[in-house]
Amino acid sequence: MSILGFLIPLALLMGLVGLGAFFWAMKSGQFEDLDGAANRILIEEEDEEQKP
Repeated sequence: MSILGFLIPLALLMGLVGLGAFFWAMKSGQFEDLDGAANRILIEEEDEEQKP
């Protein structure tokens, strides 16, 4: 039963760290252009077309 006294604060701390990382990613612009990143993989670059 004493292990719960360790695991519950640890779980809350890990949740707060994850939430803080999410808010940091939102603030730094990680989720601004989701469509551009998805379409960028489909666009062939000119350098690849000119290879012999």
